[in-house]
Amino acid sequence: MNVRRLIPTTALAGAVALGLVSLSACAGTSDAADGGKGGKLDVVASFYPMQYLAEQIGGGHVSVETLTKPGVEPHDLELKPKQIGSLGEADVILYLKGIQPAVDEAIAQAGVKNTVDAATLTKLEAHGTGAGHDHGHGEEGHEHADEHAAEEGHDHGSEAGTDPHVWLDPVKYAEVAKGVGSAFQKADPDHAADYKKNTDALVKKLGDLNTEFETGLKNTATRTFITTHSAFGYLAERYHLEQEGIAGVDPESEPSPARIKELQEIAAKDKVSTVFFETLASDRTAKTLAGDTGLKTDVLDPLEGITDKSRGSDYIEVMRSNLTALKKALGAK
Repeated sequence: MNVRRLIPTTALAGAVALGLVSLSACAGTSDAADGGKGGKLDVVASFYPMQYLAEQIGGGHVSVETLTKPGVEPHDLELKPKQIGSLGEADVILYLKGIQPAVDEAIAQAGVKNTVDAATLTKLEAHGTGAGHDHGHGEEGHEHADEHAAEEGHDHGSEAGTDPHVWLDPVKYAEVAKGVGSAFQKADPDHAADYKKNTDALVKKLGDLNTEFETGLKNTATRTFITTHSAFGYLAERYHLEQEGIAGVDPESEPSPARIKELQEIAAKDKVSTVFFETLASDRTAKTLAGDTGLKTDVLDPLEGITDKSRGSDYIEVMRSNLTALKKALGAK
């Protein structure tokens, strides 16, 4: 993830303007009652966690288009005019404000009645900012990471200082799922019973997943894990773990010598064995730290996209792979 590219470029702004010409012509002409594509509810999802919800809840009654294709870093997405135009033709738009500014800008001007912001369906929190969190190692490290982020111009959250990665907490993701289910029922009342049934089934699966995490991480040799991408704040808080990000929110940024030293001390004190990196970003930073500290490396997937490199074919499978990796790294008993 290259967070420095979050602010839309001039070229992108031009694309947005071109796309919005088509939006003005078609916004308001699409209606769920018309049946969407092939008689189905036409849903546009911003990236994989929203796509998964749409597919699981919508089932056979929806046609889902995803703006972020497999293998594309969602934070870096640049919309094409055709994609922007498709927003105005959607029956439902499902996104998470704060993850993809280019998407946020286009959606804000699309004029689609059934626009669902997942960030409004659960409570967002601040993670990795040092605000309201005492990680037991003092706040200097977190302040240092935040200073690094500020110097690089990083701004990564739905609101100032908030963490948008709610889907990595099965409990919060279930709250979002309920809200999406309600939105689908409203947009397509003829199939409301099926949407309700599918939502309940998904919420149960997420509840079972939550139980697996609670049980699997209840007794461990350490509660601390180190990751290049500070995306796991909600997961850490849910299961009473401590996330230590290497250098702020950018998994590809180089850790400073001071941060490397601090993480070496944390690793020794808390018996950390593993440095995690993600599938859609370089493992260079993780290997740099691991080489300097004698630690192992492994994948902890933030589930922003599914590719052939993912350890699983869908959200549940990849989250279970994450649980396996965490249990191994933390010395689960």
